[in-house]
Amino acid sequence: MADPARRRFVSHLECSLTGERYEAGRLHGLSRAGKPLLVRYDLNAVRAAFDPTALAARPHDMWRFAELLPHGDITRLTLGETATPLIALARIGADTGARAPLVKDEGRLPTGSFKARGLAMAVAMAAELGVERIGMPTNGNAGAALAAYAARLGIAATIFCPADTPETNIRETAALGARVFRVDGLIDDCGAIVARGAAAGRWLDFSTLKEPYRIEGKKTMGLELAEQLGWRLPDAIFYPTGGGTGLIGMWKAFDELEAIGLIGPERPKMFAVQAEGCAPIVRAFEAGADHAERWEDAHTAAAGIRVPKAIGDFLILRAVRESGGRALAVSDAAIADGVARVARRDGLLLCPEGAATLVAWEQALSSGFVSADDRVVLFNCATGLKYPLPEDGEHFSGSLDQAMGTSPA
Repeated sequence: MADPARRRFVSHLECSLTGERYEAGRLHGLSRAGKPLLVRYDLNAVRAAFDPTALAARPHDMWRFAELLPHGDITRLTLGETATPLIALARIGADTGARAPLVKDEGRLPTGSFKARGLAMAVAMAAELGVERIGMPTNGNAGAALAAYAARLGIAATIFCPADTPETNIRETAALGARVFRVDGLIDDCGAIVARGAAAGRWLDFSTLKEPYRIEGKKTMGLELAEQLGWRLPDAIFYPTGGGTGLIGMWKAFDELEAIGLIGPERPKMFAVQAEGCAPIVRAFEAGADHAERWEDAHTAAAGIRVPKAIGDFLILRAVRESGGRALAVSDAAIADGVARVARRDGLLLCPEGAATLVAWEQALSSGFVSADDRVVLFNCATGLKYPLPEDGEHFSGSLDQAMGTSPA
């Protein structure tokens, strides 16, 4: 009998706004309504075939959940993705008088960020469907991940990024073989260039949610989190939100896990975290709107969440509201302080976007949106080593007493 993990359980694709069905196994971009397509599965068949005890024998990588992924029956594209750890911030928790928050540290993945999950899946599916050239806008980490996985399969990648993208990201992306262009503008300006190139037949547009498979890779964060917590979801999740693919993907993953009987109907409160200098989702949430207007003059040191307009805005807002969560904005000063505090108190170097979730959790605690006893997960989306760090360190002149802050009696 064939291994269920090698079968494909995809039934169709579906417009996230209208529900219109699209045939699986064909190349698709946005739906006819101009909205993201979602991959749908025959969940009854998955439930009948899936044996939870079989997980124990599988490698601890994102492909262990193959029955709920679109790409389970051919060679899997991998650069060594692994289950990322949950790290308790014990001293930060004690400082706030709350249960220690758990950081899901996605910086342990290939190319140092959670973008590896989505791009591994999306590039694998693109290759299966015959794609040879890909174009994508990026604020940094997604470009590096695309470059790495495209190189693995010999696909040509062309990346457009804002000119002030962190230099480490740009050099990493170029070193991995992609062609990189700096653009005087924001990520949606880069996206407009990619769209024009796609319309001219130069490449497939890999912008966030403009193809249906990146979200399937990103949803493995939710599948993995549920397994790590013994199939009991946390009380709240704080997620750094630019395009919001991961938040949308996790919300989808939880529904699928319930449908196959691994979890119940309980859901965590989902908190979409943005920077005060670029907070279109927060503004729409507070206004009770279903869509977010473009944020003009977007600016924040947390480059990964500097997204003036997200095509999946209504999906982000839907998940936040259905969960009883909120959209919260934090300042760049508080983000920088959060990076420093976690590093010095608990020894974990967060990226700015990850530190934003810490600050948002502290805000939510003081506002009563979460309680001190809640089990909370914060997503650190990349290693802090990819971001500029403050200059520090003293010159050693040779005096051990000076270095130790003491002098002879």
